[in-house]
Amino acid sequence: MKTPQSIILRPVITEKATAVSQSQGVLAFRVARDANKIEIRRAVEVLFQVKVDSVRVLTTPSKIKKVGRSIGRTSEGKKAYVKLKAGEKLPPIFEGV
Repeated sequence: MKTPQSIILRPVITEKATAVSQSQGVLAFRVARDANKIEIRRAVEVLFQVKVDSVRVLTTPSKIKKVGRSIGRTSEGKKAYVKLKAGEKLPPIFEGV
């Protein structure tokens, strides 16, 4: 059985994710590649003690990056956008970012 800590890897803290979280109550997370929407919902509810309204998931493909002569690839991943139910407060980790 997967633990919530192994499903939610880290929050995504970017300008776009911060703006969406402040205005619409949507949190962005980098999640495990084999996690599904139900597991992500339960993990967020357990870790942050909030009620989840919906979960949207997208996979990010790897990209080729060139630095000088070297050529490499970024890692593939999976992101989840979690919308909180109406009236739920943002967890303290997301406030004031």
